[in-house]
Amino acid sequence: MEDNNEIFLKKKLKQQYNDDEIKKIYNGYNCKRVVTLRVNTIKSTREKIKKIFKDENIEYENVAWSNEAFIIKNKNENQLQELEIYKNGEIYLQSLSSMLPPIIMQPQANEDILDMAAAPGGKTTQIAALTENKANITACEMNNIRAEKLRFNIEKQGANSVYVMQKDSRNIDEYFSFDRILLDAPCSGSGTLNLNDVNAFKYFSPKLVEKSSKTQLTLLKKALQILKPGKELVYSTCSILACENEEIVKKALKGVNAEIVPIEFEGINDLPLLSTKLEGTLCVCPNELYEGFFIAKIRKK
Repeated sequence: MEDNNEIFLKKKLKQQYNDDEIKKIYNGYNCKRVVTLRVNTIKSTREKIKKIFKDENIEYENVAWSNEAFIIKNKNENQLQELEIYKNGEIYLQSLSSMLPPIIMQPQANEDILDMAAAPGGKTTQIAALTENKANITACEMNNIRAEKLRFNIEKQGANSVYVMQKDSRNIDEYFSFDRILLDAPCSGSGTLNLNDVNAFKYFSPKLVEKSSKTQLTLLKKALQILKPGKELVYSTCSILACENEEIVKKALKGVNAEIVPIEFEGINDLPLLSTKLEGTLCVCPNELYEGFFIAKIRKK
């Protein structure tokens, strides 16, 4: 029997997507997601990791939009965590969807970059790798335990260009300013639901969606305040609900001199995309390879 949280989700999806898209979303919710990882180029190379895969009989697939990303065909996370390359931080287990925001962000060396909700550090350390450890990265996390996890991952990955600020990003002082900001906002996780889990709807609820929406809007408004004029930020969530995505972006942009930058990158056509209510933004449909994920890129004029 459906519980109230599932009924709420179905209603929300019906308001937003056509029947075909809803069917795809539910197929995705029923999929077992494969293991994916990226090579940490601070410590290793794609060639070295491919050689180790061969030696360990690890079957893999490449990813069209990233040279560093791999889809693993015949090993689970526990088996990969036994490898030396995992233990010493040469690879990082990360979902494909969560690798997209740093790539779309296009961070550059010598820039001041802020990751507003950084723990556990997958995207933070990816930004460090993309900039060859040559950017000034501030990683924000207010929770003590999560901040410790973040520090651990940063050290393990050799991301020594990162400074951890233990603070609620909503309260960052306005004398700070950044060239690029990543706001991977806390959300309801509606893009990551797994219907094979009996507790799938234990944590997803209307209350969580409402709470997340309020936090997201406050965070995005703050991000726009501390972003330097002429510079860009990326807003992302692992939700596929417009009330946490397009509607938040629209509200935050009201009365602010900023615009949406259409997302374009090589390999974008390989993504399983859902329709969005805001031109230039991107919403990934959950399937066996991807979590449901929303991304918008914004430039402050």
